[in-house]
Amino acid sequence: MQASIRTLADLLNERNLLDERIAQLIGRPASPGHIGEYIAAAVFRIDLFPSATHKAADGVFREGPLQGKSVNVKLYGKQEGILDIRPDALPDFYLVLSGPRSQPTSSRGSIRPLTIQHAYLFDSAELASLLKARGTNLGPASSVPQALWETAEVWPSATNSRIHLDRDQTEALGLFSSRTGA
Repeated sequence: MQASIRTLADLLNERNLLDERIAQLIGRPASPGHIGEYIAAAVFRIDLFPSATHKAADGVFREGPLQGKSVNVKLYGKQEGILDIRPDALPDFYLVLSGPRSQPTSSRGSIRPLTIQHAYLFDSAELASLLKARGTNLGPASSVPQALWETAEVWPSATNSRIHLDRDQTEALGLFSSRTGA
């Protein structure tokens, strides 16, 4: 048997143990989507819907200027200018938590750790309208121009005026920034 197969099996067993601990904490499987929703709910004060299969959104903001507005949370290992948009089921907002900015390239030889280095808040109807006017097809890999990402950023830069994060929220997001140098 190849040593690399044995090593991979051992590493996956370790990962499964960590995933089990994360699942016990968040109450759902340890997938990036569920992890992102858990973090967003705690940091951005969102009430998640009981079912993870809600068509348009993951929950609603429970306080502040966006109170009662629906939100779909995304956690991406990298911000590559791509956003999964369902044109048939738009929430009020998309909240995107992402790792570092990066160009979409081959994943060969790279890693994609779950870190949060940026948080973005998009008004879904406004974003969809802008993208359609540009001729962008909306779907699982909708191309969003970098300028729109920049104006949607709520952390660490606060260029988006729709929401303002307090000290506890910014500190909480900072806990998830990269410690791997990736």
